[in-house]
Amino acid sequence: MKQQPLEGVTVLDFGQVYNGPYCGFLLSQAGARVVKIESLLGETLRPKSKKDASFYPFNNLNSNKECIAVDLKHSSGKEIVQALVKEVDVVLQNFAPGTLEKFELGASDLLNINPRLIYATGTGYGSREGPYKDFLGMDITLQAISGAMSVTGEENGPPLKTAAAYIDFLAGVHLYAGIVTALLSRNAIGKGSVVDISMQDCAFPTLSTAIGSFYSIGKELPRAGSRHPAKAISPYNVYKAKDGYVAIICIREGHWRRMCDAMKKPELKEDPRFSKVRFRAKNIDLVDKIVTDWTSSLERKEIFRIAQEYGVICAPVQTIPETIEDQHMLKRGSLEKKKLDANEELSFFKTPIRFENLEPPELRLARQLGQDTDAVLKEFLNLQEPDLTLLREEGVIL
Repeated sequence: MKQQPLEGVTVLDFGQVYNGPYCGFLLSQAGARVVKIESLLGETLRPKSKKDASFYPFNNLNSNKECIAVDLKHSSGKEIVQALVKEVDVVLQNFAPGTLEKFELGASDLLNINPRLIYATGTGYGSREGPYKDFLGMDITLQAISGAMSVTGEENGPPLKTAAAYIDFLAGVHLYAGIVTALLSRNAIGKGSVVDISMQDCAFPTLSTAIGSFYSIGKELPRAGSRHPAKAISPYNVYKAKDGYVAIICIREGHWRRMCDAMKKPELKEDPRFSKVRFRAKNIDLVDKIVTDWTSSLERKEIFRIAQEYGVICAPVQTIPETIEDQHMLKRGSLEKKKLDANEELSFFKTPIRFENLEPPELRLARQLGQDTDAVLKEFLNLQEPDLTLLREEGVIL
């Protein structure tokens, strides 16, 4: 069996909700041993039943992790974590700024215990400097302050958030990348380091098109719905089909010419109103009407087929029930079907980071709260049953 890239790396994962847990998920899918540490009540997202909306994301994001429950407010709980830190390579957390420092488990505290440790933290605004560094942040507020919300929505409507919690997951990806980079550096210089990821920093580069449009025109632009932020490219929109919608974009002249052929309207290629990008942008409403007249007469599947045949950049707008049955992702192994019981099967995502001829580990759904506490503390700290019984009676562990 081939070895996973991060096999041999051990991680203490204090991740909460999406940001930190997704980083831990990526690490575990790359072969790292990930031990999730929770309070005796469990982390925020841990569901109380299968009917909770959090059941799916919690189980997916915390698959393949060992779960232990320790009360950090108890001095013995703090000591357990300090002892575990001596045995691991990485500590990751995305608590509110200063949370672990209150328990003497901040970066400087733990690096004093283990100088080779990678201490990785993800917060709303970063933990090192700047006027916002102590502020709280969640996906919706980061969509707001980053500028993403201001450019999302219809032209005459209010700013909107995207339903996708993309900043949380972007931050988790960057946290993962920072950890892997730090591990590579440690192999070279023999010392650990602190990884400091700001959700705001991660969101900013996604606005490159909107910022570029602002600089090119010299003023703030109104929201443009699904159109190009500066309305400088057309077609560039979501178009009605007989059974839903499709997204189509033509960014080069060749794309537009192929679009004309796909619509069986070759004469539009020479029409002076559409012959250049700037002319199509000037006539954006007319272009959208022409494309809509074509798409609205066909179903999404047929539009997609024709678009691929002619080399047009197009995709159907899939519903959630359709995305969880996406045949391409299932074939690629990016989605994995897991049976919860004889009657219920869910589609869980796997890591997007793939290597040729190396499959990521099979998903194992999240463990129960504290299910691995005894086994982990016996292995790492050599605690015996009487020790564990005493800690449990004192309310330190679960």
